[in-house]
Amino acid sequence: MRLEIMPVPGIGHVTEGDDLAVLIGSAAPWLRDGDVLVVTSKIISKAEGRLVDVPADGPDRQAVRDEVLAAETVRVVASRGPTRIVQTRHGFVMAAAGIDASNVDKTRLVLLPEDPDASARALRSGLRDRYGVDVAVVVSDTMGRPWRNGLTDVALGVAGMDAIRDHRGEVDPYGNELVLTQMAVVDELAAAGELIKGKCDQMPVAVIRGYLTPPLSVDGEGAGVLVRDASMDLFSLGTAEATAAGLAAAATLPDHPGDAAPDPAAVDRAIASVADVIAPGTVFTQVTDDEVRAALVPIVPGWPAQATGLVLCSPPTPVGPVQLVRFGTDVQRLRTALAAAGVPTQLLPPPSGTTAAATLAL
Repeated sequence: MRLEIMPVPGIGHVTEGDDLAVLIGSAAPWLRDGDVLVVTSKIISKAEGRLVDVPADGPDRQAVRDEVLAAETVRVVASRGPTRIVQTRHGFVMAAAGIDASNVDKTRLVLLPEDPDASARALRSGLRDRYGVDVAVVVSDTMGRPWRNGLTDVALGVAGMDAIRDHRGEVDPYGNELVLTQMAVVDELAAAGELIKGKCDQMPVAVIRGYLTPPLSVDGEGAGVLVRDASMDLFSLGTAEATAAGLAAAATLPDHPGDAAPDPAAVDRAIASVADVIAPGTVFTQVTDDEVRAALVPIVPGWPAQATGLVLCSPPTPVGPVQLVRFGTDVQRLRTALAAAGVPTQLLPPPSGTTAAATLAL
């Protein structure tokens, strides 16, 4: 494969109501079937009127921006100082919901297109109808990435090609079957186009030639397939937000044990899921109701009449015949894990005169 990446100069300033198919087709009469247009989302937003008026400066500007951000946000993922990482209604997770103040008048903010996939389909259709050329269209925008510095362009919308190249089921040169490999090729094309477009060169469109071979596919499923399903998202919150959510969930756990003894295996799994995090090296022991009563009733009044006890053992603080753990809020993490395993708990007070935080009844 031999790829060419070419700029499309001469598009000029885009305003609301402009026909992008005409602007691009006039600036690039050399387009061919099979070309991939990488179009900056900002000019699409401008043409579609996705603009908000704001004061040029001062505290009122920030206040209006905060209101706009709230309206574009469906979920806050992380917040540090003035920075907000949020999920938009499109499903994208990005800083400030993609709201941009660059390459626009100081009294305006640019929002993401309402439906980037629909915008890509409309532009592709317009170029085909007016100029008889069959191209794919990628709507791109700039994002940061978790765990890596720097920005890169990714695809918000696409038409005329699949967003993902699925290699699952293929066999590599060493005879290994690929079981997970799905390449986000439209993100790779968006990043390649950014090498030509730049941020200060007023070059909002790039053409990539050589990747696709005409005739092209139908419009395709769009870029929505790139949004990871929430059930598969292992990092759906920032660290501080996840901790706060866990503690909030723990605070709402039922404060009484179950009517029947829980499945010991479920308890073991719940303990294992958090033990190394909350107390590396600590031993957790389940004991029977009789054992709990014999050990704890003299020092912890009110132990339930019917319960299986979970004695949390920690070497530093002996308390009579057993040892109670000193976890504080980490006990709540354990309660959350137990609740997720279907094990209701009761949080009992520590023996008086000790430094233990609590013990649990199941």
